[in-house]
Amino acid sequence: MEDNVSDPIVVPTTAKKEAPIIQARLRHKILKMPEEAWKASGIRIFGRKIRALVYTTDLAVIKNCDADAVFAVYPFTPQQSISEAIIDASSIPVFCGIGGGTTRGVRTVTLAHDVECQGAMGVVLNSPISNVNLRAVSLAIDIPTVITVVSADTDIAARIDAGAAIINVAGGKDTPAIVSKIREKFPDVPIIASSGGTEESTRATIEAGANAITYTPPAPAILFKQMMAQYRSPASTAEQPQHTALEVLQAAGLWHDQHDQQQ
Repeated sequence: MEDNVSDPIVVPTTAKKEAPIIQARLRHKILKMPEEAWKASGIRIFGRKIRALVYTTDLAVIKNCDADAVFAVYPFTPQQSISEAIIDASSIPVFCGIGGGTTRGVRTVTLAHDVECQGAMGVVLNSPISNVNLRAVSLAIDIPTVITVVSADTDIAARIDAGAAIINVAGGKDTPAIVSKIREKFPDVPIIASSGGTEESTRATIEAGANAITYTPPAPAILFKQMMAQYRSPASTAEQPQHTALEVLQAAGLWHDQHDQQQ
C-alpha cells in the first residue's frame, strides 16, 4: 500500500533569507531609517515588533518612510486635533506625546485617554513629570506609558514602580552611557533611545542595550534641497522618459481617436 504522505520540501541552505522588496515608480524615494537600527531586538507591542521610530510630526515624512512607528512628540502643549491628524494619516503605529513639562496633572490624564481612543499605540511623557502624575496616567489607559529619561541619575526603579512600561533615553551624546547603566540594573526593561543621527551612534546605542531607536530625520527643507539639486543635474533630465502630449493624454484616458469614438 502506497504512502500518501508527500516528501518534505527541502530548502537549500544557500537560499537567501532577505525579505523581497516591492517598489513603485513614484514611491521609491522614501526616507530610510539607519541600517543599524534593524539590528535592534525590537519591542513587541500588541504583537507588532517595533525597532525604528521616526521622530517627527510631519505628515509627508510619516507617509514616506520605512520606520516601524512614529514618535510624535513636539515642543508645544499637546492638542487632540494634532494627535488625531497624525494617527489618521499614519499607516504605522503612533506614540503620542502628552506633556510632562509645561503640561501636567489632570490634562495629561485626559490627553492620554483621548489619544488611546484615537488609536495611539502608546503615550510619551517628558522627564519633568512627577511619579504621582505618571502613575495617574498609567492607571487611566491600557496602552504603554513611555517615560523620557535625560540623565543617568534618574531613579529608574521609581519610574517603573509608578507605571512606566518603556524607558525612552534622550541624553544627547551621553545616551549610550545612560542606556548601559539602565540595562545593567534592569536587564528586562524595554528601552527606546535616540539614535544620534549616524550609523556609528546608532550602533553604539543598540550595543549599550537599547531595544529600539528613535531617528530624527532631516528637515523637509533639507530633503527638498537635495531633490532640487538632483533635478538641476543634466543627467537627471536625460534619464527622464520622453513622451508626447498625445501619449500622455491617451494614457490618462483623456483622448480617444476617431476609430474609438465610432465604436
